Amino acid sequence: MSGQSITDRITAAQHSVTGSAISKTVCKATTHEVMGPKKKHLDYLIQCTNEMNVNIPQLADTLFERTTNTSWVVVFKSLTTTHHLMVYGNERFIQYLASRNTLFNLSNFLDKSGLQGYDMSTFIRRYSRYLNEKAVSYRQVAFDFTKVKRGSDGVMRTINTEKLLKTIPIIQNQMDVLLDFNVNANELTNGVINAAFMLLFKDAIRLFAAYNEGIINLLEKYFDMKKVQCKEGLDIYKKFLTRMTRISEFLKVAEQVGIDRGDIPDLSQAPSSLLDALEQHLASLEGKKVKDSTAASRASTLSNAVSSLANTGISFTKADEREKQAALEEEQAPFYLFSAPAIDLFSTPSFNNSVLVDSSTSLLLPVFVLSCVFASSGFTASPTPQQPHNPRGLNVDFDSVFGSNANANNLDSSDVLGGILKPTVASSPNQSMTPNGQQPHKLVSTDLDSSLANLVGNLGIGNGTAKNDLHWSQPGEKKLTGGTNWQPKTAPSTTWNPATMVGLSGLSGFILKTSNMRCPSDTLIGS
Repeated sequence: MSGQSITDRITAAQHSVTGSAISKTVCKATTHEVMGPKKKHLDYLIQCTNEMNVNIPQLADTLFERTTNTSWVVVFKSLTTTHHLMVYGNERFIQYLASRNTLFNLSNFLDKSGLQGYDMSTFIRRYSRYLNEKAVSYRQVAFDFTKVKRGSDGVMRTINTEKLLKTIPIIQNQMDVLLDFNVNANELTNGVINAAFMLLFKDAIRLFAAYNEGIINLLEKYFDMKKVQCKEGLDIYKKFLTRMTRISEFLKVAEQVGIDRGDIPDLSQAPSSLLDALEQHLASLEGKKVKDSTAASRASTLSNAVSSLANTGISFTKADEREKQAALEEEQAPFYLFSAPAIDLFSTPSFNNSVLVDSSTSLLLPVFVLSCVFASSGFTASPTPQQPHNPRGLNVDFDSVFGSNANANNLDSSDVLGGILKPTVASSPNQSMTPNGQQPHKLVSTDLDSSLANLVGNLGIGNGTAKNDLHWSQPGEKKLTGGTNWQPKTAPSTTWNPATMVGLSGLSGFILKTSNMRCPSDTLIGS
């Protein structure tokens, strides 16, 4: 069955009505779709474990309830979701699981709906046993072996002999159940079991790294142990060699299914002479006759063995760190995806005496207008490098447009633009002089403010008559707020400059005209 079933949709809708967002997300993470739980649902549930107001028992019970489904897809995805929260969620989630007497009771689970159901049911039973054992291990030692501190000052390297001999068998049991998953590369045929295998692979790396460090600590203390402790320690070491072979086979499967070779650690076995030295030391403590061996040879053998196991531990640690780094980069990817180069909104644009008008965009209009204003006022900007030739655009020279040395025979851009920007107001005796004593059609190159005022005045429409386009009105009923003799106070008046008003009106009209102007393709815009 592929895709969300009708049951999935109805169940999610029911939780939406009741307002249970956690239950709805659990249902969406464990649908009948033959694929691993979606990352967005897993991330939401992880965040829920970090919220103090979230009921962890209710979250766990919802997952347990989903494992009672008859579909192997729903049950398998429920186990995978639970495992994911045990590894990446808040520690109080696994603490609650460890406090329960029973977790998953799926030892008899069987989906008879099809051949794939029979095959996947076998792995569901094995997978549930591992999750149960992972919770039991946490209950026994009060920490997760896959999350303990490693290194020369790590937990497994610094605990005393008595605790060490009690702790290593717990790791062995968890490792045995993990390796009992026993899947081959040709059995990883769908996204559901693949998601579970990836979690098991990551657990195997971290768990064996802690296991390896416990063995190093055991070997360093072995020759100082009592007879009973040495016998127990020798048995632990022999089991370790067996599990090293099994973990090597597990890593081969991981390599066959496409996991990068750099993410798979290398195993370095201790020399076989170490096992002989351990057995001879125990025999000597039991009073048996053994071969004579010097302390120097024994120390050399032990040093070589510890060095080999330390190299294995370093390889496992590096693989774990690469996995963590890859997860961190994946989490930060959305932030880099939406990043863009910073734009300086307060930078001062530099205007040249020419502008490149392109038919593919109309965003150059504001720059075009400002260039007209600056060029008309006699303002000269700092020189900038010449624009490269563009066959789709035309370089419009504003000196020729606004200057007095325009070529009469040039009827391209100068005639078109000049005809628009030339003053259209006829001179009259009443309007021959401005308050500054300058003629309206003359531009003052030495005074920028006066030149701009004259320019916008020349752009006025309606035979030079100042037209105020600002009409203020207050809609609604006017109500008096005082008594019979109440008089409103007159607000201080503000004096408006007529020239400024004319300039604003004229400039707005010019911009509207310019925006609606269609330039001939053979004069302004390159074909």
